[in-house]
Amino acid sequence: MIKALRGMRDLTFDDGRKFTYIIKKMEDVAKKYGYEYIETPILEETKLFKRSVGESSDIVGKEMYQFIDKGNNDVCMRPEGTAGVVRAFIQSKLDRRAGERFRLFYHGAMFRYERPQKGRFREFHQFGCESFGEESVYEDFTLIQMVSDIFKALNIKFKLKINSLGCNRCMPRYRDNLIDFLKSSEEQLCSDCSRRVSTNPIRVLDCKNSQCQDILKGSPKLVDNLCESCSRDFEKLKSLLRDNKIDFEVDINLVRGLDYYNKTAFEFISGEIGAQSAIAGGGRYDRLVEFLDGKSTPAVGFAIGIERIMDIVELPYNGRDGYYMGVLDSHILDILLPLVHKKRGEGRVYLEYKPKKLKGHLKGADRVNARYCLVVGENELKSGTVWVKDLELKIEKVISMEDF
Repeated sequence: MIKALRGMRDLTFDDGRKFTYIIKKMEDVAKKYGYEYIETPILEETKLFKRSVGESSDIVGKEMYQFIDKGNNDVCMRPEGTAGVVRAFIQSKLDRRAGERFRLFYHGAMFRYERPQKGRFREFHQFGCESFGEESVYEDFTLIQMVSDIFKALNIKFKLKINSLGCNRCMPRYRDNLIDFLKSSEEQLCSDCSRRVSTNPIRVLDCKNSQCQDILKGSPKLVDNLCESCSRDFEKLKSLLRDNKIDFEVDINLVRGLDYYNKTAFEFISGEIGAQSAIAGGGRYDRLVEFLDGKSTPAVGFAIGIERIMDIVELPYNGRDGYYMGVLDSHILDILLPLVHKKRGEGRVYLEYKPKKLKGHLKGADRVNARYCLVVGENELKSGTVWVKDLELKIEKVISMEDF
């Protein structure tokens, strides 16, 4: 028997219903904030992610589904959504429309070759929003508020962590201070962090190794090295969150897993999903458009892991829905088809092809959770009527086919 690949799974029945319910809720909130849908390809040139996510990141170094295609192109299946949206933004020449704002949302499958565990798969799905052209910290706050509204709509409890990663004025100074500190303890760092000291020392802050975390307790802090502009924006962000009753904590080691972030970084955490507690994250990436050969454009965005939250989202009970239709005699089925098609213009209709006794049809209606069970036999056919039972109110009656 052929099975799904390790780390990939089917979404069927309850999982499928929950998945579409979650996406619909997220879309509804994003549209209220003025965001429009964008769809980008699953397959992209590998260099897109090497230049955006960063060659020193674990995603590029260890996790990408990368291959040479039949045209001898170096391609990979997208490991995250932002880079593709930025590529589309530049390709559509939107970066050249100075002074305009573009707010886009997406959802779709992403791929990373890593060890599968609860809430983490090799094929997974993200919902994300990207805002281009707005440099105000109010936009950072608004995206955080949007994620908060999404989780409230899904009845998910969360904690918010924020940090500032500085800009190209204050980050180099901090980076040099951090390198000097890390080199003094390099032999005690894990192998990944030892490599990162020379490639991307900021990522050391994100290490989960307990020994590395103990070392970092004495490291220089990014928030103490912010320039005046970054410090002012970070204080304003905290003020906006307090004023709008969004609880948060400052996590001075929060750097996110991707290399393109600057200034605001944030994560939403859930205590209900085990070790993989991050359910959403994002921040500002003002230089990424320029890194990918576009015109310098301020940008900020976030992504939510759908699989991360599926186990803690409960589908609302909507009661019975739609119609179940059946016949007592096989020759009546053809006569019933036009009525079935007409009712499908109003909602969900399940048609049973096999003739059954009334009791069998009622059981069938129960199985598909229909609100109404409609049955037509010889008597109903002769009188131009249908037998209908409301399975929620337990009321049955015979009415004319025309009235139905």
